[in-house]
This record gives sequence, C-alpha cells and structure tokens, in this order.
Amino acid sequence: MIELTDITKKYGQKEAISELTLKVEKGEFFGFLGPNGAGKTTTIKMMAGLLKPNAGTVRIAGIDIGRQPEEAKMKTAYIPDSPYIYEKLTAREYLEFTGGLYRMTPGKIKSQSEWLFDLFGMNGWADNRCEEYSHGMRQKVVFCSAFLHDPDVLIVDEPMVGLDPQSVRLVKDLLKLYSRKGTTVFISTHTLTVAEELCDRIGIVHNGRLIALGTLSELRSIAAAEGQNLESLFLKMTGGPRLAGLPPGVAVD
Repeated sequence: MIELTDITKKYGQKEAISELTLKVEKGEFFGFLGPNGAGKTTTIKMMAGLLKPNAGTVRIAGIDIGRQPEEAKMKTAYIPDSPYIYEKLTAREYLEFTGGLYRMTPGKIKSQSEWLFDLFGMNGWADNRCEEYSHGMRQKVVFCSAFLHDPDVLIVDEPMVGLDPQSVRLVKDLLKLYSRKGTTVFISTHTLTVAEELCDRIGIVHNGRLIALGTLSELRSIAAAEGQNLESLFLKMTGGPRLAGLPPGVAVD
C-alpha cells in the first residue's frame, strides 16, 4: 500500500533523506523511528504529498503521488505532529468540510461525525469553535477528521502528543483496530513503548538513511542484543547518549 523507491530529498546541499526504499503492505502496522533530524517528518510529508522528492517515487495504493496527487490523497489520511485546523470553524463544521473534500455524502458525514464525537467524548464541544479548544482537544478533532472517511492508508506523525491517558488508550486501540481490518498504518513516534506495543515491523532511520528494518525479534538479531527492549536497541543502533559522570560537587548517597 505504501511504496517508496529510492527517494531523496535535499534542502540546499543537505540531504534530509537519501535513496530511501521501503514497502509497507496492506493492513501492516509500521513504525518509523529515528532521532531528531533523522528525516522522519520529511519522509512523511513526501508520502502525504506536501513535499516533492528530488529523486525517486512515492506510491500510495499503487498510485504515483507525484503524477496523480489527488487520487493518491483520496486513499490517505494524514495526522501531523501539530494539529492544524481552521480555528473559526466548529469541530462539526471542520468534519463537514473534510468530508466534502473526500466526496462523502452529507448523510455519511453526519453519521460518522456523531460516532467519532461520541467515541472521543466531544459531544459537549462539537459546536464550539476550534479556537476555544485546548491542544489535546484540537488533536482529537484531527483524529476524527482522519478516521472520518475510512482511509486505506493512515499516516501519523507523533500520534499521542497532547492527549490524556484515556485518549491515548483509545487512539492505540483504534489504530490497531483499523490495521486489523486492512488499513495500512504508518506511524512516526519518539514514544518507543508505543512502537514496541503496536507495530508489526519497525524501520529506523538515522542521518537520512534507513539503517535497520524488521520485526522486534529481527532488530534484536541485527543488533546482536537478544532480550533487549526497543529503547535499548534504538540507542545502540543510533549511538545514544551516555552519562559520563556527575557534575563537580554532586554526590549519590
């Protein structure tokens, strides 16, 4: 459902992503991990059609997003790390607007919206303007708009930012449910416990290049680190920081 072939993206002379090739199958729950500046968000924006690669191709559900961007985007939902929404619209109006972009019928938009508002506990807020919402509430609106049209591919950048524990559990359950029914879920997150809990396969990108790919068991074999958790594997592969010592005058009892 997602196929990246030799994609490269440059900012000036700097290569944010270099010759990345990756294939994610239908119904797969895929985690895309890396340190800050590794190229994760750049890759996601190319998959969502917000950036064009300097080289290579991005296909969503077999559609080349560079040649047929509208057709590819109709198959996709994208949840960014910051919730960008029209603040003067209510949540209900925002979902009506989103549903129209995906050519949904008014009846379908209404029924799906009511289900999602109830699911996310937003019924008391659905007719308030988005400018009145907290960050977490705005994130809920973005999730509602993503699930609204039952996408074939769901691309999520840092899914849990700003959500309360109940909403985090709900989002994890929803993402897993959609994956099981055939939606391809592609998430980038720094919350490694979430990736370890949910993902079928994991790719680790570092300095713009894919350095490891596989199941958690396969990553352990690659890193020669049997039994270690994902955090330990990630730090080993990406050169995580080491505490060299304590500042002068600081002692441990």
